[in-house]
Amino acid sequence: MTEAFLLSFRLASLTALTLLVLGVPLAYALVFKRVPLKPLLEAVLLLPLTLPPTVLGYYLLVLLAPEGVLGRWGLDWAFTFQGIWLGSVIFSLPFALTAFREAFQAVEPEVLEVARTLGLSTLKRWRRVLLPWVWPGLLSGTLLAFAHTLGEFGVVLMIGGNLPGETRVASIYIFDLVQALEFEEAARAASVFVLLSFVLVLGVRFLEARWRSITGSNAR
Repeated sequence: MTEAFLLSFRLASLTALTLLVLGVPLAYALVFKRVPLKPLLEAVLLLPLTLPPTVLGYYLLVLLAPEGVLGRWGLDWAFTFQGIWLGSVIFSLPFALTAFREAFQAVEPEVLEVARTLGLSTLKRWRRVLLPWVWPGLLSGTLLAFAHTLGEFGVVLMIGGNLPGETRVASIYIFDLVQALEFEEAARAASVFVLLSFVLVLGVRFLEARWRSITGSNAR
């Protein structure tokens, strides 16, 4: 059990960090910049919200297989940790991106315009204006991505299979225990998930309350 949970934590941590690095600039651009074909881009980015995990996992498996489009270019990541990481990033992107966008949408454009007219550089505007305002929303989105990745099953199973120490995360481990009729061990592992999920959701709710206290009536 320990090995499976450690792998899940490693996957969730790396996925959340990746989404923080990629998702924050993307959310900023979607809110404050003129993006060509913005509705189409948003629909593509949010597609994993409605796609069954097995469907997304199937297409990634096809792409990352040795004979797939990406596999032929050296990204033959099917049944590897890199593969389940990529699948997790795509699958959890809508959850992080939605929270990031809401955080930026709460910032009044006039505030940034005043900072710009005062001569603040882009870096200083981020450090002095944006980050103090949006950091609870960014952290909340990162925690959501972490929690969502921690409980993944369909995408990980489709693209990574069930390789101990490589792709068998905690959710697949519990599934294996149930399949083997080892219900007592499955109950112990599931209880760990329940506790972790409760703590993460509580943390997100706290951050949301903190974000509301910062934005006040300016939240839209």
